[in-house]
Amino acid sequence: MNLSQFFLILRAHYRIILLTFLVTVATALAVSLLMHKTYKATTSLVLNYKGTDPVTGVAMPSQLLPGYMSTQVDIVNSMSVAVKVVDALKLAEGEKVKQNFLKSTDGEGNIRDWVAAGLLAKLAVEPSRESSVLDISYTGLAPQLAADVANAFGKAYQEMSVQLKVDPSKKTSVYFNDQVKLLRENFEAAQKKLSKYQQDHGIVSTDKSLDVESVRLNELSSQLVVAQGQAMEATSRQRQVRGGNASESPDVANNPLIQNLKIGLGNAESKFSDIKQRLDKNHPQYQSAEAEVAKLRADLNAQIAVASNAVSGNATILQQRSGEARAALEAQKLKVLNLNRARDELSVLSKDADSAQRAYDTISQRLMLTNLEGQANQSDIAVLTPALAPLKPFGPKLLLNTLIASIVGMLLGIGGAVILELLDRRVRSAADLSAVIGLPVLGVIRKSNAVARQQSNKPAFAPRDPTVGTVAAG
Repeated sequence: MNLSQFFLILRAHYRIILLTFLVTVATALAVSLLMHKTYKATTSLVLNYKGTDPVTGVAMPSQLLPGYMSTQVDIVNSMSVAVKVVDALKLAEGEKVKQNFLKSTDGEGNIRDWVAAGLLAKLAVEPSRESSVLDISYTGLAPQLAADVANAFGKAYQEMSVQLKVDPSKKTSVYFNDQVKLLRENFEAAQKKLSKYQQDHGIVSTDKSLDVESVRLNELSSQLVVAQGQAMEATSRQRQVRGGNASESPDVANNPLIQNLKIGLGNAESKFSDIKQRLDKNHPQYQSAEAEVAKLRADLNAQIAVASNAVSGNATILQQRSGEARAALEAQKLKVLNLNRARDELSVLSKDADSAQRAYDTISQRLMLTNLEGQANQSDIAVLTPALAPLKPFGPKLLLNTLIASIVGMLLGIGGAVILELLDRRVRSAADLSAVIGLPVLGVIRKSNAVARQQSNKPAFAPRDPTVGTVAAG
């Protein structure tokens, strides 16, 4: 079928096309006029307009997530939000609504869910492509009802967003509360263990710079060095005294009594030498001087012996003191080593207590924030433009329905004409004749306008296309 044949078919069935067109348009107009007027109200919401959490103040770039706006649209279209709207506006409490519910469902199911499903069927949620604005539209039979339902959906969506954020925080808060109790018990146990260890070992601080025993160890070490030096010096003097040259010992030579005895002995010897030259040994002066010299020499030797014994005794005392200092140093060193070992164990216990405290403090702070988040009633959604009762009806749109009906009626008429032509094939052009009988067309006779007018007044059984006559070879 070419374009010329298609137009011939349309021309032949123009009455059917026109009738179909008129019936379709008339039906659309009648339906549009009989339909109830509907009103559409829209409320606009801004999502996360601050960009921060209202409790913690932490930045929340959730709008950057790919499916964020789609998720919000699904939340608005959820049954939970719709049920909140039904409860807020008390839409399920009317007698007419109850009758319609019983008539539609025979009393099966929940009336709240049935009304909520009806609201969702007339709800339209459109997110903005380049912003965080969400439009919630509701189409209803009454202007004020449409506005109330749209605003109720916006408010219910805000409440649901808060609930979706608060419920996980409440569950997390319960978990953190249990963890806080456990960590507090661990911290108390570690602290008690640390205190008991300090009491048992008498350790006040783990700082070694404040340790008295270490200071005492250092002092004993210094005393031992001094005592060893003194003992070595005393031993040398003792060795010199015992070597037979006690008189040459500095301790003996520097003794004042011995020095006085030496001076007296020298004077007595000088006097005795003078008397010895003048008198005989049997002379009383001679014997007296000799006895005085002997007595002074005996006293000097006795004092030298006493001084030597004193040097030896002092050396013995210093050696004993050095030994005692060494023993005290060793005992103090052992004590300090034991104390350091105990302090190391105390340091481990102290670190355990500090770790338990840090864990307890961290979980306590997290619990506090979680409790605040769980008790928060602020939403990150704000109403940009509330829905107002529309002044003009949203539908039915008479002009649009008529235009659509015209297009549909035209298409239906053309389709009907083509179907009728296929069911009852007629020869309407030379191309049809050639295609049907398979013979070449010798010529085409066109009728004049007068003949065409006369032919148009003939009965209905006349040829359907009297304007063209064909001659075929046979």
